[in-house]
Amino acid sequence: MKKILVPTDFSEYAEYALKTAAQIARRNKGEIILLHMLELPNQMVDAVSGGSDIPEVMFFMQRARERFEEVKSSPYLEGIPVTEAVQFERAFEGIIQSSKKHNVDMVVMGSHGASGFQEFFVGSNTEKVVRSSDVPVLVVKNELDITKIKRFVFASDFSGEIKKPFTQVIDFAKSFGAHLDLLMINTPSHFRSTEESEKTINEFIAGFDIQDYSMHIYNDYSVEKGVLHFARRVGADLIGVSTHGRTGVNRFLNGSIGEDIVNHAKRPVVTFKI
Repeated sequence: MKKILVPTDFSEYAEYALKTAAQIARRNKGEIILLHMLELPNQMVDAVSGGSDIPEVMFFMQRARERFEEVKSSPYLEGIPVTEAVQFERAFEGIIQSSKKHNVDMVVMGSHGASGFQEFFVGSNTEKVVRSSDVPVLVVKNELDITKIKRFVFASDFSGEIKKPFTQVIDFAKSFGAHLDLLMINTPSHFRSTEESEKTINEFIAGFDIQDYSMHIYNDYSVEKGVLHFARRVGADLIGVSTHGRTGVNRFLNGSIGEDIVNHAKRPVVTFKI
């Protein structure tokens, strides 16, 4: 987690993300790429690309530079290398392209959650980034003190395809010094006995360097509710899920459950690409 991308619309939620990213960068001696998207009409984008100076665009560019300078002067960023970037694209596309362009290790985003569809980084934009990012995406909705992340719940079906991102999950838990709660949800339509579930998890983690962890089998009416209810019950500080990219979430997180957890969880959620 040496290079962190933080998309910003300069809102309080974006600041939550930036403060969180600053803590992670400071702990890992890393850097931050601060990205602002200017979503312009196509004709304006073409004109700017062609070297034309459009007053409206120049105004927004100047305003963005002023806001960047204000943000970069924040005490919590002192001593952390911060590079600002502005792109003329739709938010989702710009975030994914910038992530690849700068070869970042993770993305940290601020979000209102399910009710905040009028803001920049909520709803479909957040869901699309979570679904498509090749690197872990951490979504925060409030101020977060990473030193207080002591319980990290990772929910999965622990199938073979999860083994690749699971290495990142372990590294994530170790970086925060957090206990890792390995969670499997049983639902009426996909029920397995406790014995079967524990066997699946034990076989899955065999060969991984993991010490500070515990296994949990939780029954609920849906996977999403099970994850959220369990996290609340144990007082989780962070929830983790894996995603399957553009094809949707993995067979454990059917349909849009992964994105729903990101939207509805009050706790921070981190996603890992399979």
